[in-house]
Amino acid sequence: MSLTSPARALARRVDRYVLALLATIGLAALLPARGASADAVGGATTVAIGLLFFVYGARLSPQAAFSGLRHWRLHLPILCFTFVVFPVLGLAVTTLPASVLSADLAAGLLFLCVLPSTVQSAVAFTSLARGNVAAAICSSSFSSLLGVFLTPLLAAALLHGVSSGGVRFSTDQMLNIVVLLLVPFALGQAARPWIADWVTRHRRITVVCDRGSILLVVYSAFSQGAAAGIWGRLSPARFGVLLALCALLLALVLALTVLAAKRLGVGHEDRATVVFCASTKSLASGLPIAGVLFAGKDVGLAVLPLMLYHTLQLMVCAGIARRWSGPAVASDQQPTTSPAPAATV
Repeated sequence: MSLTSPARALARRVDRYVLALLATIGLAALLPARGASADAVGGATTVAIGLLFFVYGARLSPQAAFSGLRHWRLHLPILCFTFVVFPVLGLAVTTLPASVLSADLAAGLLFLCVLPSTVQSAVAFTSLARGNVAAAICSSSFSSLLGVFLTPLLAAALLHGVSSGGVRFSTDQMLNIVVLLLVPFALGQAARPWIADWVTRHRRITVVCDRGSILLVVYSAFSQGAAAGIWGRLSPARFGVLLALCALLLALVLALTVLAAKRLGVGHEDRATVVFCASTKSLASGLPIAGVLFAGKDVGLAVLPLMLYHTLQLMVCAGIARRWSGPAVASDQQPTTSPAPAATV
């Protein structure tokens, strides 16, 4: 066996995609999109996400999609983590003294915990990890639809007067999910008889859509934060505490979801679905809802925990997905006691 150079050995240990995420954050901090540029980035992100779900629809057989829809043994624990376990953990965080966590940041962390799971990132990571994409699409989409109603109600019940003007939410959230995510997926399903073979042969197209859409979401989110100037409002110590709490929350939920998947007795494909759908939180849904719930207050600080958590989940889940996509994992993907067949993609 020939010896590898130090550079190649280092390249194997460092996830290039995580480096790309960090570079994207740095670019957004140095050159945030503003004005017309921000509109262009938002439009590009929308197109990328729509294309991603069109490709998923073209690759996913209707039989696999139906099996994902009826895979209730996965959907129930994912929803329980999203709307029960997370809020309980958020309430525990709010018991910290104000000297450690200010009231605004505590409210922001609790708001983060009542949000639905993200759709595009959860599905993209499930796909990268060679998980059950059909179940991931159904579960994360259902979570987002429920979040339109449950998130404002949970926030009103748990935040104790933060939204003093009353909780109002719009059905535009549901309409956006249908138009931006489910419609492209349905169109891909309709076009499947003509393009499925070509898309399957060119698997790199899906990989580019997966990673490109996530990078665009990260750049757009951090551009908004940089443009609003929220990064300079916290002391380094307070910012470090908030970052540590977000990291602790993510680590705890990831550990609990892995444990739950083991207790369910599912194989690798369904384990990836549980972990990525139950541990992620939606920035796309969270920002508009925060604008309503925190109207008249400091929205920037309220959504800062969400932005930090969202960034951490992208970097950590990207590393996990890359690790689980390796040959050793791929050879052990058959579900053990899963009640429905995994997605055929």
